[in-house]
Amino acid sequence: MTIPSKLITADLSNVIANRTIPGITIWNRVEGRPRADKFDRALRAEVRDALWMLTRQWQMGEFNGDDAGSPIFTKVRLETTRLRKYQPDDAAVEEFNDTIPLESRVEQLPLSFILAKQDMSLDIRLLVGRHWLKLIRPLAAAAFAEYITKYPVHVPDPTQPVDASICAHPEAWSNFAAAANRMDGIKLYLHLKGGGQAADGIAALVGLENQAKDRGDQLVAWFEKLFYQPTQPSAWLPDRLEYQFALSTPQPQGEKIFVAEEYFQGHLDWYNFDIDQSRAVLGDPAPAPEAPVPVTLTMLPTQASFNGMPNTRWWSFEDSRTNFGDVKPDTTDLAKLLLIEFGLVYANDWFLIPFTLPAGSVANIRGMAVTNVFGERTWIEPAGSGKDDDWQRWAMFLVSIKGKSNEPADLSLLVPPAAQKVLEGPALEEIMFARDEMANMVWGVERTIPLPSGESKRGIEAAEETRGFLQRKVGPLPPLVPPAAGAKIRYKVMTSVAENWIPMIPVHVENDNRETQLQRAAMLRIIENDPATPVPVEPRTSLLRHGLDEATPIGYFLHEEEVPRAGVLVTQGFQRTRWRDGRAWLWLGVRKKTGRGEGSSGLAFDQIVDLPGNS
Repeated sequence: MTIPSKLITADLSNVIANRTIPGITIWNRVEGRPRADKFDRALRAEVRDALWMLTRQWQMGEFNGDDAGSPIFTKVRLETTRLRKYQPDDAAVEEFNDTIPLESRVEQLPLSFILAKQDMSLDIRLLVGRHWLKLIRPLAAAAFAEYITKYPVHVPDPTQPVDASICAHPEAWSNFAAAANRMDGIKLYLHLKGGGQAADGIAALVGLENQAKDRGDQLVAWFEKLFYQPTQPSAWLPDRLEYQFALSTPQPQGEKIFVAEEYFQGHLDWYNFDIDQSRAVLGDPAPAPEAPVPVTLTMLPTQASFNGMPNTRWWSFEDSRTNFGDVKPDTTDLAKLLLIEFGLVYANDWFLIPFTLPAGSVANIRGMAVTNVFGERTWIEPAGSGKDDDWQRWAMFLVSIKGKSNEPADLSLLVPPAAQKVLEGPALEEIMFARDEMANMVWGVERTIPLPSGESKRGIEAAEETRGFLQRKVGPLPPLVPPAAGAKIRYKVMTSVAENWIPMIPVHVENDNRETQLQRAAMLRIIENDPATPVPVEPRTSLLRHGLDEATPIGYFLHEEEVPRAGVLVTQGFQRTRWRDGRAWLWLGVRKKTGRGEGSSGLAFDQIVDLPGNS
């Protein structure tokens, strides 16, 4: 057979070297190719096909070896200490109690039973009253009526200004009216906490005072177990809108002090703390220094595994519950990128050496000796060592040093006795601190307020209902004065602001001519045709009423930097968790979040308003 001349390339070696004639390069993948529409045999990877298996192993990189050995024996040297002291803000130092969740101790705030001289929390008052009547029934059923008479539920009077917070809202007024013949248990509880006796003023309990006292102690214990009430100063700082507290653990010389200066997230962990080296001890020094407990662990390392972990052998299929292909990280999602890299590249390079560390402890790993399959021993020091401010130092679960530079990094691990999961109830109070550039001030907008009945209500609705109720007591609104004939404009002295907008005006910090802070102020409540002198509009939330309900009212100041341009949202509600002993803990706590931007109250002065129809 003669090859056609058009298929013959003259001087082939020269053409290939200079690539003067284009060509098509085809790459064939080394894989099984079924000749039917079924893939059963191709997926079997039958063992008799040795060449195909070898090429597949080469393709998966199984022939690439590392000059390393697997660890088979490990010794770890570490030291542990326990947290011994607790200090809320600048209050007295107390003994650390790890039998309760740390969040409940830090966040706890007292329940507001009286706010603006008005009885609050009717639902809790009735709950405590029912429980007391159950306790007293076996002792003297005749005392029922006497307790209801001595500790009655408040009956609101619509003619009294103090009861406007009840009578202005139909749901609150109806609840108080329905409970008119019930017992107010909180009045008895406060009487007992003030040093009184349960049988005081009850004729049916004459001669049974000791038995009544025992039941009174049971009532107090039951209530304080149901609602965790603070007995020590609180860590909440109203002027910072956050919690501040400190913990300490003993050291051979002094103490190691952990401070949490900006806690408001709702879950405590290592990242909430810094180490304060400016103080040697927290409070008074301990009578005898407590040395850390040294521990030496000897064990076989276990390879780390997780769901969906890639198998190094290609014929083993991974767990389908984890789909790494469905992870879609952005270019800024460093955590997701690290997770994918760990799972897909270095998954089989990690080993575990477990050690059980009780909550409320501090551990410090001194080092680890690892023996591999070749008998080589390697001494490994803790990761993250170096200078604390070194920007190239990276470590997880380590605590930074407060206010220091060029200090050796602290390598201890803090395990606070924090709750695993905290259930948050609906917000009883919700305040939005927003900046108003037009009015050049900050407003504390009460978006949710507590009603005396124990329910919550939108702040704007409560403000409108209260103002409408007070206006109806005075009389209907007078008609607007008609404009003069031919007038095209009207002069308006100022606009009004809803009563749930509480002004926070800038004032100078005491003894400082430059630094400013925010002080709670008040707008006047002006009711048309009311001959009485206008009174200031007071806040209806306990967070904004700070200092108003004291025997001698004091002002409320807020650091200006705590309200950024985006504003800040502060909520208060019940928090609940179940501790390791099975007991449920319920307390009142505060959360803080970033706001949604600036706000506008609509407050304006000296306006010229166009009159419709006269243009």
